[in-house]
Amino acid sequence: METLSFDNIAIIYNEDVKSSLEVAKSVEKQICAKGLNAQTVSSSLFDKNATFVVTVGGDGTLLRAARFYAPINVPIFGLNLGRLGFLAQANFDEVDFAFDKLFNNEYRVENRMMLSAVDKDILALNDIVIKGDSFSRTSKLFLSINGKVVSDYLADGIIISTPTGSTAYTLSAGGPVVSPDLEAIIIVPICPHTLTSRPLVIPAFEQIEISSCNTCNRLKMSADGQYSVEVDKSDRIFIKKSDIYAKLVILEDKGNEFYSVLRKKLQWGVAPEC
Repeated sequence: METLSFDNIAIIYNEDVKSSLEVAKSVEKQICAKGLNAQTVSSSLFDKNATFVVTVGGDGTLLRAARFYAPINVPIFGLNLGRLGFLAQANFDEVDFAFDKLFNNEYRVENRMMLSAVDKDILALNDIVIKGDSFSRTSKLFLSINGKVVSDYLADGIIISTPTGSTAYTLSAGGPVVSPDLEAIIIVPICPHTLTSRPLVIPAFEQIEISSCNTCNRLKMSADGQYSVEVDKSDRIFIKKSDIYAKLVILEDKGNEFYSVLRKKLQWGVAPEC
């Protein structure tokens, strides 16, 4: 089991989440009371010397931290202040409980697959989304896998997702739920103008190519719905599994196992009341 280092704890708060800073400071105080070194930093100013990261906010805060800390192999633990907090492991009022678990080695560190866009400086834990730069027009997108033509889409865009991201935008767009224990890539067109376009789940080692037509406008490509770049319509976009993994800390015996979270937070498989 991977052992956590609490030598330098960074508590990341999101300026856009109401009361996030206040809660983060409270968390810092509780952690320091345990004799640990912790400091609160904004999600726009990460501490590259951190050995362990606690995010205070929603899934967006954790995703932003993951893209920064995954390349330097720093584990991340999420405290939820958001609406859903699918990736978070505890609520902000459970700090003492959570750190007791961590001190007693009642945790595991999950290596979560990430995606990268070749030559585009894009890294994503949830998904990479490609859309036209005009909200009023659909885009013609061409999908190839391993150099073989697979499908043409007239759609609002296309989502390339990891299993971790299968419960986010991908799910809302009609994609499948995929366990994060699998290494796979999910491809989901957004509002395609056809009845035959369906989501695809492919092996993680395959390379995806997305291109557009000459008559289309410029494209925009985003990582986790947060970081975006413009892409020329003549460019070919290559997306693949990254060599980098995000390290998410999961508490044991707290109902945080994937299928329990599905049922609890997404009401998965819960029958209507009689």
